[in-house]
Amino acid sequence: MSDIGDWFRSIPAITRYWFAATVAVPLVGKLGLISPAYFFLWPEAFLYRFQIWRPITATFYFPVGPGTGFLYLVNLYFLYQYSTRLETAAFDGRPADYLFMLLFNWICIVITGLAMDMQLLMIPLIMSVLYVWAQLNRDMIVSFWFGTRFKACYLPWVILGFNYIIGGSVINELIGNLVGHLYFFLMFRYPMDLGGRNFLSTPQFLYRWLPSRRGGVSGFGVPPASMRRAADQNGGGGRHNWGQGFRLGDQ
Repeated sequence: MSDIGDWFRSIPAITRYWFAATVAVPLVGKLGLISPAYFFLWPEAFLYRFQIWRPITATFYFPVGPGTGFLYLVNLYFLYQYSTRLETAAFDGRPADYLFMLLFNWICIVITGLAMDMQLLMIPLIMSVLYVWAQLNRDMIVSFWFGTRFKACYLPWVILGFNYIIGGSVINELIGNLVGHLYFFLMFRYPMDLGGRNFLSTPQFLYRWLPSRRGGVSGFGVPPASMRRAADQNGGGGRHNWGQGFRLGDQ
């Protein structure tokens, strides 16, 4: 048990709380301590009965059973792996920025869920985080099942097909990918690669709550192509530290 405790405490803080909630809420529903009917995102209950907790519980709850247990465990693994990698690499020392990314993605997913009657939001949020990681490390070669190897930028779409095969819904994964792309485009590609304005910025109250541990921007994977070309033409001067990717399954 001490080994499990040490492993759990080694998970970065935001990912640790997210991971714990994604284990605890399905367990509460499975044990019948609270009826799972209170966990789903039902638009009528949320909008007209003012059951304002539903967008939160729908993010953490998943109906674990004989037909869904493997899908749940696989996505729990993706949550741990890719949220940990983003929090300790691209967002290292900047917990407020990472929490803002999660909040932005979550709000977009909740709005989409209400519009499209999506009752569970766990997989879309996980996929949105995985998509951001894949784009920040897009040229990294990753390995998947049966020894298949491909660039990280294709990983979200491979996992979309994988989840569908083992019982998931293409819509959930697709919404997660689209929301992750929206964040990546507005935060990185549009202002850095296309020279547009920065539409997203972390609110100051998050910095006051979760102050950065060091100044500057941490490594963000691989810079956009135009920035790499400009840096190469200048002999490498003025580059940001964009960090390094990870192979699928690395601890």
